Parts: sequence; structure tokens; C-alpha cells
Amino acid sequence: MASYRIALNFEDGVTRFVECRDDEKVLDAAFRNKINLPMDCSDGVCGTCKCRAESGAYDLGDDFIDDALTADEAASGLVLTCQMKPSSDCVIAVPTTAAACKTGQQKFTASVASVVPHNDAAIVLELDIEGAAAPAFLPGQYVNIDVPGSGQSRSYSFSSASGETRVGFLIKKIPGGLMSTWLEHAEVGTKLELTGPLGSFYLREVQRPLLFLAGGTGLAPFLSMLEVLARTNPEQKVHLIYGVTRDLDLVLVDEIEAYTKRLANFTFDTVVADVASSHPRKGWVTQHMPEDVLNGGDVDVYLCGPPPMVDAVRKHLDDTGVRPNSFHYEKFTPNAVVKEAA
Repeated sequence: MASYRIALNFEDGVTRFVECRDDEKVLDAAFRNKINLPMDCSDGVCGTCKCRAESGAYDLGDDFIDDALTADEAASGLVLTCQMKPSSDCVIAVPTTAAACKTGQQKFTASVASVVPHNDAAIVLELDIEGAAAPAFLPGQYVNIDVPGSGQSRSYSFSSASGETRVGFLIKKIPGGLMSTWLEHAEVGTKLELTGPLGSFYLREVQRPLLFLAGGTGLAPFLSMLEVLARTNPEQKVHLIYGVTRDLDLVLVDEIEAYTKRLANFTFDTVVADVASSHPRKGWVTQHMPEDVLNGGDVDVYLCGPPPMVDAVRKHLDDTGVRPNSFHYEKFTPNAVVKEAA
């Protein structure tokens, strides 16, 4: 009997994963995992369990009434979890909080595997997850990492793919910063607590060309996305524009370059804002966004960077009149990630 991984994304950014058998309804699988999804009748009559399937294949059967779910709603991706039987992995948006469903964030323990500085710009942190189970997350999501001895945590996007017991993060190096300072003396084997996965910025079902826009260490979630695409969809057309402030901020370019050999239709450009730079492409990301990568709007755009970059890209798209099929973005500041998506 087959089973599939169902990602339940709650409106407060919490994501929980459950295994659902192909003869089992999603609502029942969630209950089996002690997650009380909204429901009333469980018979396809009331519509209380209505959610949105963002990706995946499934069968709704015909044992529900039109008042609970109309044909137009079903065609748009709305589902009744009390009727939904998956035939692949699925991502489901649940229109309520995790707490309302009597669940919450997952916690993991990990140990430091390596800490590698890149100039004075960034640090690559790799952690080994304790226990047998590798953490599940959607490419682009993040976790909160507790900073030992501080009582505080910091948010970082995974730069690795889901399902691995060694996970990676690309962390901006901030002089005097809480995590940056701790990492200067971090020892291999030190235990850390992680909470997540979290966030609504993640790679959706791929149906058209992709444009990735990364600002600084906002590159991290795109490395996760590229790794997943290389494993599952190596013919996918993807263009990445990676913008930084200084030459020294360009990190992991060799890793990006390696994906040109694993993804047949992957291209990328790097851009440096510093006018004194000798880099061949200077200025802002919006100045190096050719019309062909926007594909007349038939493109899904993903952007992760500081708030001014996000605002500039949104203004650029408005000014040029380009309306991409979808536009997903995440803003971050040095000490926090502002969870936004559109």
C-alpha cells in the first residue's frame, strides 16, 4: 500500500508533515497524527474542512454536495480534506492557525558539523540532525535556531534539500551580531535546538519558467530550491539573478555554477551594487532583468532579500507593466525574517 507525504501549511506559518495512505482521507491521516483539522460532519456536507491544495494529485470522489464544494471551487484547487485521497505528495494550505488545530511547531536537536566563514560577508553553518528522522520541509522554508546561552533565537532558511540528516544554512556575518559572535567560537559537536519548519515562502508546483531573485544571503532558500529541481526536474527552465552590495559579498558562486551542469536550462547572473567594483554587471537587480526572463508574464517569480530590494522589484514590475503569473517574496533584516508572501 502506497503512502504519501502531506505538508499542512497553517496560516501562522507553521508547517506539519503527515503520512497519508492512498486509501486514507487526509482528514483521517491528520487526526491519526493528533492534528485536529477543521471539521464538523466529515461526510462532505458542511464544507467546514475546506482547504486549498497547492500541489499534488488527489481524488475527491463524488460523495459530497455542491453546498460544501462547488465544481468551480474544486477546479480552482479547493478540497474537502474529509473526502481527499492523495495519489502523490501534496501541499495543503489550511485556513487557520496550528494552535487552533491543537498542534504546534516541531523541535529538533542538531549538532554543529562545520562552520565555514566566507570573507567577512557570510558563514556557512552545517548541522547534523540528532536521531533517526531527517527533518521534512519545503524548499525555501526556514527554522528558528536557538543561540546557546542567550535565551534568543534567529531565523535562517535551509540551503539544503529536505530529507537529509545534514542540513545547511547561509548566515550573514554581522559584526557584534548575536549568532555571528557565537559562531566565531562554535565547536564541532555543540548541540543546538531548532524549531520549524516555518514560512510561506517555498517552491510551489512548477508549471512554467522560474525567475529567482536573491539579495545577499537571501541566496540560501534558492540553493535548496535548485537542489530539489536538480533531483526532480532537471529540464526545468530557471534563471537566477544574485545581487550583492560588494564584491566580497558574492559567496558560493561555484555552487551556483555547478547547477548549470545538473539543470539543463539553468542560467544565472551576478550583480554588484558598488560603483567602484570591477564586476561586469554593476547596479541593482532590476537593471539586469531582461525581458526574456520575464517571458511576457508567463513566469513564476521568487524573491528573497532585504526590504528595499523587495520594494524595488515590485515597483519595477509595476512600472514595466509586467504581471507575472505568480510573485512570491520574503523580506529579511539582519536579525529577523519578515514573513511575507504574495
